[in-house]
Amino acid sequence: MATHRRSKAAGYDPRQVKEHIVETPLNEEMSKSFLEYAYSVIYARALPDARDGLKPVQRRIIYQMGQMNLNPDRPYMKSARAVGEVMGKLHPHGDSSIYEAMVRLAQPFAMRLPLVDGHGNFGSLDDGPAASRYTEARLAPAALGMNADIDQDTVDFSPNYDNKLKEPQVLPSAIPNLLVNGASGIAVGMATNMITHNLGEVVAAAKYLMAHPDAGLDELMRYVPGPDLPGGGIIVGRDGIRKAYEHGRGAFVTRSVTHLENVTARKKAIVVTELPFMVGPERVLERISEGVRNHKLEGISSAIDLTDRHNGTRLVIEIKTGFDPGKVLGKLFKYTPLEDSFTINNVALVHGRPRTMGLKELLEVWVEHRRTVIHRRSEFRRKKALERLHLVEGLLLALVDIDEVIQVIRSSDDADAAKTKLMAVFDLDQTQAQYILDLRLRRLTKMSRIELEGERDDLKKQLEELERILDSSAELDRVVIQEMDQAVAQWGTPRRTVILDQEPSGDLAPVQSAASDQQTAQQTTSKASAGRKVALAVNGGTSRSEDGGDLHMEDKPCTVMMSATGLLARSTPGALDAWRSRPRNQDRGHDDQIIAIFATTTLATYGLVTTAGRLITAPVADLPLIPATANPNLSGGIVADELLSGTASTEPQADEHAVTVINMTDSRPLALGTRLGKVKRWNRESPTTMDSWSVIDLKDDDQVVFAAPCQDGDRMVLISSDASLLTFTGDKVRPQGRNATGMAGIRLAQDCQVATFAVVPAGEIGWTYQETGEDGMSTQAGAVVLTVAGDSEALPGTENGSAKLTPLEMYPVKGRGTGGVRSQRFLKGQDTLLLARVGSWPLHASTAAGSPVELPDVDMRRDASGQELAAPIAFVA
Repeated sequence: MATHRRSKAAGYDPRQVKEHIVETPLNEEMSKSFLEYAYSVIYARALPDARDGLKPVQRRIIYQMGQMNLNPDRPYMKSARAVGEVMGKLHPHGDSSIYEAMVRLAQPFAMRLPLVDGHGNFGSLDDGPAASRYTEARLAPAALGMNADIDQDTVDFSPNYDNKLKEPQVLPSAIPNLLVNGASGIAVGMATNMITHNLGEVVAAAKYLMAHPDAGLDELMRYVPGPDLPGGGIIVGRDGIRKAYEHGRGAFVTRSVTHLENVTARKKAIVVTELPFMVGPERVLERISEGVRNHKLEGISSAIDLTDRHNGTRLVIEIKTGFDPGKVLGKLFKYTPLEDSFTINNVALVHGRPRTMGLKELLEVWVEHRRTVIHRRSEFRRKKALERLHLVEGLLLALVDIDEVIQVIRSSDDADAAKTKLMAVFDLDQTQAQYILDLRLRRLTKMSRIELEGERDDLKKQLEELERILDSSAELDRVVIQEMDQAVAQWGTPRRTVILDQEPSGDLAPVQSAASDQQTAQQTTSKASAGRKVALAVNGGTSRSEDGGDLHMEDKPCTVMMSATGLLARSTPGALDAWRSRPRNQDRGHDDQIIAIFATTTLATYGLVTTAGRLITAPVADLPLIPATANPNLSGGIVADELLSGTASTEPQADEHAVTVINMTDSRPLALGTRLGKVKRWNRESPTTMDSWSVIDLKDDDQVVFAAPCQDGDRMVLISSDASLLTFTGDKVRPQGRNATGMAGIRLAQDCQVATFAVVPAGEIGWTYQETGEDGMSTQAGAVVLTVAGDSEALPGTENGSAKLTPLEMYPVKGRGTGGVRSQRFLKGQDTLLLARVGSWPLHASTAAGSPVELPDVDMRRDASGQELAAPIAFVA
């Protein structure tokens, strides 16, 4: 009410104003407004022009950067500066949309031929770019072809948004940008999704089309066999490509480029070096992780992204043993973006109207555009040449009698009078007379006349050339083709994507382009062959080898063994019985002293326990297979310590080595004994995604001596360097997790350490002895303790020492954490145990060279001094 009273006081009465309301049906207003909006989006935003392949914002960016002289030979400029110029002069919209368009023009993984040279973080397939205030940019070399001769009236210009400047309606586009770099955009009621191609192939097809206007699609596809993606990859099949080239719409399948590698001494992996178009490594790893969790992908132990700017794309997908890489790759193609499809929808603006076009129509539009550009440029150059020739001829006329020219000028009252007199005396027109008046005196020399005559002749030749171009369509096409070849020479690159098409035999073979050179053809064939080695044919997630055999690995029984010399191998199940039945006095080899042996299967996993308390798992199938003989020898095995490096978790310590091998399918707790007298039973709880982890937390100066499975009734035995022996049952040590430090085992005297640790099964503790029978042989069985005493100051391997063998049952069970009992009495000159072992009878000993060493008979006295050996013992098993 207050507002109404103030209005009346001011002499304004709203009731006296005549209302002007136009009633329009809602459906008509909605239809009109929607059509206007749709036209604006289609024409001014979302769809590229078929001639230069650019949307308005992209065209404005390239044009304005050219006007700013941001050429490839000039320094970079802040991206925000270029974005501001485009926004303020040509594109009155948000700066973010302009910068996003600039970023895409600079991304080598999105553009086959980038038009902007970016400096800084312009994003990746998985991450966005930095803000425009942090990055710098300038035009890429190929953009010079887009702006080529734009100042020579080659294209039409129209007023900008405020009618103060002019902007090009299309760029001259010396390269077929729409086909080379593709395009994508969503308009109203339509969308475009065009793929990238090779510049040399597109130009070759365009040249062929100019010579053969009625050429069919098959002829053109000899030059353009298919897309050429920025990141390479492999395209499988051309049916969808042919459909798109014919009707403008189609789809094709692209795969990653992969090969097999041995990433460690025991691991095979599928290595991905090229990914499908616009697929990033993080997206692939995410889908792999999801597939493993959902049990759609099996046989994958880990997947690591090692991609960097120096080495390019590198995804390492490690394969579990027992799974064929070809089958795993087939599953990866099925459930991850390592195989992806691309749908082509060739929609672009032709004369301001959206059209869906095939390959031939796209080539025709660009070729016609280039003809128009060259024709208009020739017209412009002819006009400029005629104007210059006119001035040069007038000046030459004046130079014939220069003294009279000077006299006419000096006798004139003003410039207009001088111009009139020159026109009358020398038969010049107004333009020529004005040009003479504007000359400097230095041009009135003899040398200037010679230069002018030479320029006149050159202009006449140039005019003759331009006249031929304008009068002859064949000559015009010659210039168009010449500049096409120049563009390919300057900016063309070899094909990156391999196209595999099905031959009549059913095999996939690489398709060669008629435009490809020999080097490119060799690279294509090499990459295609590498791809077929991994997966010759993948259908529905299954893979078959070239000979048609099933690629599944069989799970067969086998035996895993580790020698005292540190060699690992697997053999047939009979090796276990052969080892157990070996006579005590049998000749030994260098690598046949077995310290660990167990039965398992080829698809199982074994574990290496190291002195650093690490457990390293590996597949049994990766171990070399040796035949089962009466005397197993592991000389053909692999060195266990070589498997300690290259694990995903940690690298080995300087002095770390393997102490034993265990069966990972064994559910019994694992007992460990350390050099400082600690014991632990690990409860087998372990991470599921690691192949190396710690099973005991050790002090810096401590090491694991040995490890073996241990149940509650089994006997743990520790022998110190001063010959103290402590034994107790396994139930005295409760099972713990992998990060626990364990508990006290044996109490050590000063400067002493544990010489050996062993686990004796409950059924092997008792000692049995039978006198000589009818066959003249005595029977003995049970666990025995071997100790060898000597001088601690003697050089290793130089002192034989005195050895004693005693049944384990002769030693009493003591409490954990005590000092135990003496196992051998030292003689004069002896102060330490050179060696100690606990195991089932009979024990086998040998020298470092592999020669057997005769051990003394079993002594039932636990506190005896032992007997002198014939040679120093290096290995006992």
